[in-house]
Amino acid sequence: MAATEKKPRTKRAKPPLTTRDNLSALIGSARNILRKDKGLNGDVDRLPLLTWVMFLKFLDDLEVVHEEEAELDGKPYHPIIETPYRWRDWAAREDWLTGDELLAFINQDECHRADGSRGAGLFAYLRGLAGSGEKGSQREVIANVFRRVQNRMVSGYLLRDIINKINGIHFSSSEEIHTLSHLYESMLREMRDAAGDSGEFYTPRPVVRFMVQVSDPRLGETVLDPACGTGGFLVEAYDHIAEQVTNPDQRRTLQRDTLFGQEAKPLPYMLAQMNLLLHGLEAPQIAYGNTLERRITEIGHSERVDVILTNPPFGGEEEAGIKANFPANMQTAETALLFLQYIMRKLRYAGHGTEQGGRAAVVVPNGTLFGDGISAAIKEEMLKEFRLHTIVRLPQGVFAPYTDIPANLLFFQRGGPTGDRLVEHARGKPAGLARGLRCQTRHCHRDRDAKLATGRGRTRQCAGTGQTAP
Repeated sequence: MAATEKKPRTKRAKPPLTTRDNLSALIGSARNILRKDKGLNGDVDRLPLLTWVMFLKFLDDLEVVHEEEAELDGKPYHPIIETPYRWRDWAAREDWLTGDELLAFINQDECHRADGSRGAGLFAYLRGLAGSGEKGSQREVIANVFRRVQNRMVSGYLLRDIINKINGIHFSSSEEIHTLSHLYESMLREMRDAAGDSGEFYTPRPVVRFMVQVSDPRLGETVLDPACGTGGFLVEAYDHIAEQVTNPDQRRTLQRDTLFGQEAKPLPYMLAQMNLLLHGLEAPQIAYGNTLERRITEIGHSERVDVILTNPPFGGEEEAGIKANFPANMQTAETALLFLQYIMRKLRYAGHGTEQGGRAAVVVPNGTLFGDGISAAIKEEMLKEFRLHTIVRLPQGVFAPYTDIPANLLFFQRGGPTGDRLVEHARGKPAGLARGLRCQTRHCHRDRDAKLATGRGRTRQCAGTGQTAP
């Protein structure tokens, strides 16, 4: 019997890599290179370095688009970053600056540049842009981003490898930007986990999404995060409002007149800029500096906003000069209490550009609700002047490893008083975070264990007082 001839196996062709696969592999490869450098200590160092490199590539891709648009319109184009400091001048070709020459170009105040001339180093040039543009201009933003950025890599050859990898990202492609925004978000989360008690800049996304959904910012309203960290609340608010946009004018309103933030520390300021750019905000309006430096009694109607979404720092203490910006009977060194006063003052009054008063969703530690002294005075003002309609107690450890302090979400609106009866509470809970909402009646605040039944379609009743939600 003749042996049956075996047919040779044909190798099945691998499916082409998706944009996500390609970018994931590229970013993963870049991070592996960063791990080899002796000057970087964990993700807390690696992500900022990757961020400023991506930031410069992003800017150059954006400038190329703007140059082409200006050419089509027959208008002159004035670059934000000039030659020989543009990405295409020193980074785009793999055989250009590398090793010690690359490190000198980036780090030193004066150096030999890629075009052979001698002049300011890259970081020195970028920091100097502060005096060459209007306040709030892109040049000022770039100068603020690089004000305290340091290149911690000690190998110029490994840095060249990183630059070559990032050069493969096309920031003019909306698909690549969309994919990279999700990858960047996951890296921010990893950095938060690696940072321990420095992880204050990142709020878990389920908490952020819940607060935005309940607050429901609308197109045409102004949204502020006065302690914006890496920009999570502004990103989520942008995505939420973007669904309401139906024409170019509305898109322009969203891009230019809707989202505002402020951040006092240079690292999260840079991370927030990159985060917002990747999510589609073309010129993020993030002020650099301490929000609490503003004397709150001088905040007028024109400065007030419709919606505030924020997670102010817990446990911090401010210096005497900052405390002096607050009324004498409301002065305290505790950062969270000062921020809450600022937020209350910053919300818009009804009749001044809006039919209803401004509203806020704020993360606060337990001491804000149950403390005495200044805490009690702030709470009394809130209950008189605002409608505090929802308090959500978050489970222990939501913000670990940054802090294990028990935290709450406050939702309130200008136009009080709150009154004694239980009013509307949130229509949902952050997935995986809340097992029960807490009672929000004023006389039940003493009973910290009073819970609300939260079953759908059932009356919500406080176990502590028996009161029900309307």
